[in-house]
Amino acid sequence: MFHFIRQRKRRKQLEKVKAGDGHLLKKYRFWSIFTHSLFHIKITNHSSGKTTSYAIKSKYFAEKPRVDLYRENIHVAYSRLPAAFPVENGVIEITNNSTGINGIHYSRASEDSFTVSPDRRSIRGFRMWVHRRFPTLSAFIGMIAIIILFISIALSIPQFLESISAIPWVSDYIGVFESPIQLSVWTYFAIGIAAAIAGTERVLMLKNHWLIDIESTHLDY
Repeated sequence: MFHFIRQRKRRKQLEKVKAGDGHLLKKYRFWSIFTHSLFHIKITNHSSGKTTSYAIKSKYFAEKPRVDLYRENIHVAYSRLPAAFPVENGVIEITNNSTGINGIHYSRASEDSFTVSPDRRSIRGFRMWVHRRFPTLSAFIGMIAIIILFISIALSIPQFLESISAIPWVSDYIGVFESPIQLSVWTYFAIGIAAAIAGTERVLMLKNHWLIDIESTHLDY
């Protein structure tokens, strides 16, 4: 059942893919951190020994989030997010949430290997360098990010219930819920900023976490 749903979802994503115009991929510069993210992907076919290089580019602040696919630095396709691109012996799937791309996966139909890495000049590249160079520090940063998200969710739930109970028909039939936690507007603002930073930190590591999705969608006050 779930396999059927996933396959149907993938087919819809594949239908969104448009052909590229063949332009060359520009080198990622320092100022590019303010305009777009860039990932480099290498797929190696074990039977032939051939390695194909791909790049995925995603512009920030786009009205409709999309990604561009480059093969050997040549623009070959683009699609709205979430996206699925057909490649050698498989499909590259890209998922996203409100904070950006949070997952890149390669579903293969043959014995291939797959590696993905952000451009080393990007913010994601710097975060990955920290992760490789200082694994203990990286793990600590990740743990702090998850703790901040948990705290944010714990403080947001009472406010969410209080808001729901303020709806007339809810208060008439169920009653009014008053949050036991009363904090200043500035405190909630600071918590929201901290949660956004924590969620962004996880996304930088391509770590898709249910806390990030909840915090960035349903419980954002």
